[in-house]
Amino acid sequence: MHTDFPDLLGAGLILLFIFYLGYLSLKIKMPNVILYILLGIILADALAESEILHFASEVGIVLLFFLLGLEFNVKRLGGIAKKVWPAGLLDVFLSLGITTGIALLFNLDLFSSFLVGGIAYATSSSITAKLLDDRGRMANTETEFILAILIFEDLVAPIVVAVLFGVSSGENFTSLSTLYLLGKIIGLTLLAVIIGKTLFKNFERFLDRISDEDFKISLLIGIALTYGGLALFMGLSEVPGAFLAGMMLAELGKIEKVEQTVFPVRDLMLPAFFVYFGTTIELGNGVPMALLLVIVIMWSILSKLLVGIVGGPIYGLSKRSSLRAGLSLCARGEFSVVIASVATGTLKAFSGLYILIAAFIGMFLFEKAPKITTKIYGQPLKKKKNLKVPGD
Repeated sequence: MHTDFPDLLGAGLILLFIFYLGYLSLKIKMPNVILYILLGIILADALAESEILHFASEVGIVLLFFLLGLEFNVKRLGGIAKKVWPAGLLDVFLSLGITTGIALLFNLDLFSSFLVGGIAYATSSSITAKLLDDRGRMANTETEFILAILIFEDLVAPIVVAVLFGVSSGENFTSLSTLYLLGKIIGLTLLAVIIGKTLFKNFERFLDRISDEDFKISLLIGIALTYGGLALFMGLSEVPGAFLAGMMLAELGKIEKVEQTVFPVRDLMLPAFFVYFGTTIELGNGVPMALLLVIVIMWSILSKLLVGIVGGPIYGLSKRSSLRAGLSLCARGEFSVVIASVATGTLKAFSGLYILIAAFIGMFLFEKAPKITTKIYGQPLKKKKNLKVPGD
């Protein structure tokens, strides 16, 4: 008889827990993401070393952004990039710069202050994208702006991570290192564009000839994991790599063929990411630097609201859509966890509490965004149709 707890049994129990929590979320009308994170926090001691959970979480997040990338071909992405950079730079200044300044005012050293700014900077791409999909808001006018900001952050955040990891490890992180990192991001993007325009030019006809779905799943998920893995191999996050993999296939005439094949695997794997995310949150004992924590949480929410309210109209959104976008950008998540891993002692406990609270408040504001927007601006006016009455 085995004395060790089998990984297979553990994986089965996690899936059953995920099913139950997903079912419960429908009954109590709470985002299932919150319940998945709480499950990870509760089972952190048992799951922290689970390689299966970690791998499943990586596959889930890669497939999520692979499917998002399918919505953006090169032409559309280029048009978005031209419009989003002012809002993106505003986001860097408010969420990263000002937060770093707030931490400095509390007598933290420059490295610790920049770390706090980094934790507060990036919106959780996974939580936000999942909620957009779950709540049927992918077709909303502000969604393109939200996704553009997420992509901008996902390109800036690896630079922040690289700087922090470089400094914490004692390396001399110079401007040359920064240029090298930017070069890798540009190179990965150019490679995706070239592959999409050449190798995958006739990919749709090739897919049509594959009648066996088993082979098709292996091909499509293999493409997503390979490019996400290539990004990791280059020292970047798998998120932009997975997005670029989807963008390579976005030139297809009918992306529905790809989506129908990948959706079931994504839906199976993605909850594992949020469970794993919960296991990485270290709460520690008590509330460290309570006043700084409260101020950073309040500012991090306000900063994202300003990104939406100020940056949205620059992008071309209405005031209503801009507010809805700002309210939907407040959740923090995976990049905050990566950055927090550099922290030690009190700062690590501070980071864990911040991420947990910011994730929950962000998800709550996302849920309430349509109602809050309606309360401030009223019901949207419906266009009246000029009907001709017979005999007039």
